[in-house]
This record gives sequence, structure tokens and C-alpha cells, in this order.
Amino acid sequence: MNAFVTHEVFNQPQPLVDYDLFATNRALQDALRFNAPSLDLSPLQALGREVGTALMQQHARLANVHTPVLHTHDRFGRRIDEVEFHPSYHALMGAAVGAGLHGTPWAEAGDPAAAAAGRSPHVQRAAGFMLFTELEPSMLCPISMTYAATPGLRGNAAIYADWAPKLQSRWYDRQLAVWRDKPGVTMGMGMTEKQGGSDVRANTTQAVRDGSDAWGERYVLTGHKWFFSAPMCDAFLVLAQAPAPAGLSCFFLPRVLPDGTRNALRIQRLKDKLGNRANASSEVEFHGATAWLVGEEGRGVPQILEMGTMTRLDCSLGTSGLMRQALAQALNHTAQRSAFGKPLIAQPLMKNVLADMALESEAAVALSIRLARAFDRAHDPRERLLARVLTPIAKFWICKRGAALAQEAMECLGGNGYVEEGGEGVLARIYREMPVNSIWEGAGNIMAIDLLRALRKGDIAAALADELAPARGAHPALDRLMEALPTRVEAMATETQARRLAQDVALAVQAALLVQTAPAAVHEAFCASRIGGDWGQTFGTLGEGADFDAILARAMPR
Repeated sequence: MNAFVTHEVFNQPQPLVDYDLFATNRALQDALRFNAPSLDLSPLQALGREVGTALMQQHARLANVHTPVLHTHDRFGRRIDEVEFHPSYHALMGAAVGAGLHGTPWAEAGDPAAAAAGRSPHVQRAAGFMLFTELEPSMLCPISMTYAATPGLRGNAAIYADWAPKLQSRWYDRQLAVWRDKPGVTMGMGMTEKQGGSDVRANTTQAVRDGSDAWGERYVLTGHKWFFSAPMCDAFLVLAQAPAPAGLSCFFLPRVLPDGTRNALRIQRLKDKLGNRANASSEVEFHGATAWLVGEEGRGVPQILEMGTMTRLDCSLGTSGLMRQALAQALNHTAQRSAFGKPLIAQPLMKNVLADMALESEAAVALSIRLARAFDRAHDPRERLLARVLTPIAKFWICKRGAALAQEAMECLGGNGYVEEGGEGVLARIYREMPVNSIWEGAGNIMAIDLLRALRKGDIAAALADELAPARGAHPALDRLMEALPTRVEAMATETQARRLAQDVALAVQAALLVQTAPAAVHEAFCASRIGGDWGQTFGTLGEGADFDAILARAMPR
């Protein structure tokens, strides 16, 4: 016997690898069947297989281990302001662009022929974004901003005509070059400054008129941005103060100018972040950078808020995807690891924890995909109203629940969940990533205040009543909440109560959706716990009446 062999490794689970993320996500399939019954699922089926492969998982790991590096100058002392990424980052970007997760949906969005054919580009893209997030979320930042910025460019018809086809292209080109020489481009956004944060009206960056050309009114920008993510994008929509009395306005700022020279955008440094490691977030200065007006002078805030609606949708989708992957990792581990004579997943307490997490995950998927459906039906006034009110609600509630679920999933793996290597390292990455979706594009209080603004846009109570009506009679607790909701919307429309109102509406809509899309075991346990009060203050406190086995069978990733 070899004297150096001290033990045999056993009772350690096999990693969750080379599996189909779409085929095993029954909650997502049912949400798509409900919200877009004519949707062609073949692209999502192909994407689900691709992002579950060992190769793509390796790319995700390497893109996070080998983080972006800033090069302000070349070896000869010339200013270049370039960020270098690991090849795996570019492999992931190519896959995401190839799947049409960026600006591609806008090629069909609003097209009556596409709608008549049953195509739902926003729902399809939302499901794909959710699946890709399970693999690697941080490099999706420029993908999300491209999605949000593309329709915003319509405020400048000339720029939109030149750039929209490139933004909707499925070709990823990482080189900094003039837009006309690239098969595809990406876009970012720059809003936040040191002194203002979410209060963008406090921005000090100045825009001075500099004539006009084929793209319209041209300006020179001088100032800075404190959080400027994905600085290697081809162009950005930024806020700056136009000459008085106009004030805050929206501008299109390309990295490379039409004549091929580089714009005067200086990357000062990259942020050292808790998570979101594969993505480069930076601080930048504009030293007389050239930009073009988008929309009207003085209308920068409404223009940016319109784009923020789309990125807030992505925060909900991204967190839903991360929750699903955290749950999948916990289920995979507990199904294989034994303790006290039987698999962990067979232990009564662990069953309760896992089933409770599965309810939370499925409810997040249901609400996120329903919100995406509202964007596909923007021609319908009621759907526009629902999109406006459900966007801050979904971002607030889903993102708040995500961090708690990720922590619980790590605990299911014990010490294995706290390490950075192997399959278990995915959970550590997810845990670090979770807070960014809650913070980015407006933290919890900003979402609660935005909900109050949305309440002034129309008869929200009536729209919500119509949305909830199909679930009437499914559960007594849900019926009571439906009856009380119109009064709550009116009584709680204050800043001090806005968070509570967002929670109540989110739970009501999630419950109603689960009644229509999920098996009885799921929606009955959700209503009993989240609305009926048969629940504690943490995961794993479902009541004895919950059908744990049925809930877990539905959630299993294998």
C-alpha cells in the first residue's frame, strides 16, 4: 500500500456541468408558455445547452479570475485609454451578442407583422438574458446598456439611422474603430457624478455648442463621470448641462469620432468592486470630448429615465437568473451529499429550506417574464401602464430577495459553498454579484419613489385589479389581499410607506401569476407563506401543509 495515500475522497458531489439550463427550468418554460404561447423556443433551447457546457463555464471562471486591466498609455507615451480583457471575456461577449441579447429585439419590437406572427422579441430576449446570467452576469453590463440605449437614439434620427443596424447586429467586434468599419457595435451610458449619485440634476459636466453636421447639433463636453461601466463600448449616452436656460440634456458620445480619431475620453482608473469582476467599471473625464445632442435640450432626465426602465427590467431578469442558478447549485449538492444516514435533500429541515427557495425563485421568474411581456405589448395602454408600475416594483422586490436567497444557498453547501474553486465557487461569485442589481440603476429607495411617480400615470388600481382577477378564488389569503389592494395603493402612496407598498403589490402579482402558471403545490405554498402569514422570518419556515416533494421535483436541475 502507498504510504502517502491518507484517505479516499467520497461523499463529495459531482459538479453541475454539461447540462441543459433551459430544458431543466420548468418555471421558465411555463412562464413563456403563459406570456408568449406562440414563441419559437428553438433559440432558447440552443442557448440553454450552450451555457451549460463545461467550456462556457470555464470561460466564465477565467473572465472573473483574470480581471480587466487599464492601459492609459502605450509604450511610446501616447494616450490610448484602453481596457484589456481576458480572451474568455470576449468569448462570452461573442456568445451573448450572437444570441441577440443586446439591441437585436428592437429590429422587431413594435412591428405589427411580428406581433401578428406571434413573435415576442422582448420576452424571448428576457428568457435568454436570464439563462445567460446563470452562466456569467457581469459581462452582460454592456449587453444590457446596448439594449436600453438603442431606442433612446431615436431622439436623433441621423445617428439612429447610422448606428441602429450595427447595434442590432449579431456580430461582436472588440476593436476600437470608427463605427462604419465594424460589423457590430455596443453602447454604454454615463450618468453618475461624484457629487450627485442618483441626483443627476446635480451633474456639473458642461456641454458647449460647437456647430452642426450630418448628425445634428454638435457639442464639446468637459467634466467627469464617477461610475462609467464598460468603457470599451463604441459609444455612450451621457448627461451634461447644456447652456442656460436649457440645463441637463442627453448626448451621444462615441469613443472613435467619424474621422477615425479617438475622442477625448480619459479613463482615470477602474473600480475595485465587491463583485461584477469581469466587467470594467471606471471613472472617466471628458477633456473637450465631442458629442451630439439626442432629443431636445433640457430633456435629458426623461430621456434617461426611459432607458433606465429597460435596464431596470434587466436587473430583475439578472437577479432571477442568479437565484435560479443558486438554487440549482444547492439542489445539485444536497441531492448527492449524505449526512446522518441519508441524502441532505431527504432531511426534513433541508427539504423545507430548498422548497422555500424554489418558491422564491419561481415567483421571481414569473414576475420578470410578465414584465417583459408588457414591453412587447407597448401599443396597449394598459400594458404600458403595467410596465411603468411593475418595473420599479420588480426591481425593488426581486433584487432585495436575491441576496438573501444566495446566502441561504451557500449555507446549503456548508463550507464548500464558501470557497472560490470548482463548481461550488459559482455560489461565491453569485453571492458577490447579487447586490449590484439592487444598487445599479437606482437602489431600493429610488425604486420606491419611482413607484410613487408611476402611481400618478393612470388608474393603477384598476390595472392591477384586472391583472389579478384571473386568480380570484384560488386562495383565501390572496382574495383578501386583492380586496384590500386598491385601498392600500391609495393609503400607502407616501415615501415612508412606499417600500411596503412595493412589497405588497409584488407579492400579489407574483401569487396571481403562479396561480396561472405553476402547479397547485407551488402556488398554494406561496400564497400560504408569503401572503397568508404561515411563514417565519427566514427561508425554511414553510408550514407543514406544503408539498415539499412536489415543489422540489419541479425545481431539480437534472
